[in-house]
Amino acid sequence: MMDFKTLENQPIGTRIDLDLLLGQVRWNPDGLIPAIAQQQDTGEVLMLAWMNEQALRETLSTGQVCYWSRSRQTYWRKGESSGHRQRLVEARLDCDGDALLLLVNQQGPACHTYRPNCFYVQVNDTGGTIISQPE
Repeated sequence: MMDFKTLENQPIGTRIDLDLLLGQVRWNPDGLIPAIAQQQDTGEVLMLAWMNEQALRETLSTGQVCYWSRSRQTYWRKGESSGHRQRLVEARLDCDGDALLLLVNQQGPACHTYRPNCFYVQVNDTGGTIISQPE
């Protein structure tokens, strides 16, 4: 039996079977896991979305990032309609198996507002400020 606690003591290069690994992921009650997309060369955090196991498997096998749309209750292949695709470079699970980091190559803006990323509202103790313009 493999779990994420066991992985803490494993050396670099240790391989884990994908089915075994995904069987240990801590999916939420809806069968989803949060996925943070980060531009692989600059480190810019682009967006946060959700994946279920099938979306993650599709992303890993095709290299085209696929999410689960909670609002539409369907698969969402990033850029399918806009052309602003995300190509997977590397996927990483966190130490608890309850969050994903996707290192991607983003083509065009990541946000549906046509801003470079979805985090364009800076928040402080007095309110919020828009910090980027649509491209």
